[in-house]
Amino acid sequence: MTKKFSSPGLVVFARLTNLAQVAFAAAIAFNISINPSLAGDPFRTTEPHQIGEQTQAAFEAIFQQGNYPAAERYLQQAISKEPNEPLAYAIKASLAYGNKDWSKLDTYSQKTLENGQKLISTDPLRGNLYTAVGHFLEGAVILTRKGTVNGVPEAFGQLRQVYEYLDKAEAISANDPELNLIKGYMDLLLAVNLPFASPDQAIERLEENASPQYLVDRGIALAYRDLKRYSQALEYANRAMKTSADNPEIYYLKAQILKELGQKEKSSQFIQEAIANFDKALTKKSQLPSNLVKQIESERKNAISLNNSGR
Repeated sequence: MTKKFSSPGLVVFARLTNLAQVAFAAAIAFNISINPSLAGDPFRTTEPHQIGEQTQAAFEAIFQQGNYPAAERYLQQAISKEPNEPLAYAIKASLAYGNKDWSKLDTYSQKTLENGQKLISTDPLRGNLYTAVGHFLEGAVILTRKGTVNGVPEAFGQLRQVYEYLDKAEAISANDPELNLIKGYMDLLLAVNLPFASPDQAIERLEENASPQYLVDRGIALAYRDLKRYSQALEYANRAMKTSADNPEIYYLKAQILKELGQKEKSSQFIQEAIANFDKALTKKSQLPSNLVKQIESERKNAISLNNSGR
């Protein structure tokens, strides 16, 4: 059950940090089908930005293959060879959150912010974007350490700066695919948690201007899942699977959707398909974080119980 907060800002911080597998709404995420001529920029098919091949390889390891140990190795190389790339630190921060390593979360959140600010002078679009991401991660640190009650005032300060720098990035290039991917994820997460917010505009942002398509489809599938619109969620999960079929997390997402659809439709067929997809995800459990493996196993067990009870 999704925890409700009275503040949209708190919803964003709490909801996004709970999606560590999506690796921060930036942390969030990125292109898998790379054109060799654009090595180092997983977002843009024209006018690439300088990002870095090791950072790109880390993205692919997480988002195409769902291979976290490989991603960690690439990230270590990225920090050594591409030390000024804020995206590498944002990914490290999200992985630290998933591992509940609050000290590293703090360290890499600060690194994301510092390097985002440095980048503004040479790449204003990405510099402002990752300065926003850095403030977002700093807000997550505050709420993690102080809780949602005591951390509210300080977290709001960070949230204001998140949107201040996102607005600056949008003023430079409103249709930029990297910007729209990250902002689209944030907007969707707000929409699924606030009863008066519509997800349609966020979905439109993703579909029209964000890239890579794999993460566009995945983000929309997650949104429809949380909105309990399971047929649409399944459609987008299948779309994402076409370009990331080796990623066990995609099978996990599809299994979750099928399980909920089976309960809603009282269909044992959907439940059985869900179990099969949980099983596919677990065939590559050695490359997933241990806490995620435990969660998948727990949900699989629940699906088996549902199937055995005939519901």
